[in-house]
Amino acid sequence: MSNPLTFTIGREELVIRQRWEVVSICNDILVAVWFIIGSILFFSESTTTAGTRMFLIGSIELMLRPVIRLSRRVHLTRIGSGVTGQSSGDY
Repeated sequence: MSNPLTFTIGREELVIRQRWEVVSICNDILVAVWFIIGSILFFSESTTTAGTRMFLIGSIELMLRPVIRLSRRVHLTRIGSGVTGQSSGDY
């Protein structure tokens, strides 16, 4: 199942291959965004609670990193679906 996702935008196409790798990269970017926003919000006492929430969101997303990696490595196949011998494809 290494079929790429293809989105047509006008005369251009956006092709996404290795979906789990893309998900992992997007998650890493979001982790950085949450921690940067949280850090900025900590500069003012009035926004400290919001900053703490951003740190919490970033921490939860850090926990998602191994879940994404595990999902990339492990997948469920329906018994009798006729799909056999699949190796490290992109699911």
